[in-house]
Amino acid sequence: MKKLLLAGLVLVAAPLAAVAMPNVGDTVGTNPAEATAALQTAGCVVQDFEAEGGKIEAVCKDDTGATWEIYINPQTGAIEEIKEADD
Repeated sequence: MKKLLLAGLVLVAAPLAAVAMPNVGDTVGTNPAEATAALQTAGCVVQDFEAEGGKIEAVCKDDTGATWEIYINPQTGAIEEIKEADD
């Protein structure tokens, strides 16, 4: 029974471990070079940066190819919002 439970947990957790992403509250930096390096380390390859609504918007792709919009506070370098891009 324990082996069956352990196998089930591995199957459920494996996809979650494969999709590493930054989180709201993570500090990635206040300039494009720092933010690009931190986001890539967190599993999101930056495609573009732009200013939007007083924040820095980083557009990046994760390991699955999904596109994300990461909104960064320009004063603190902290991620304030993450949403999937509309493409």
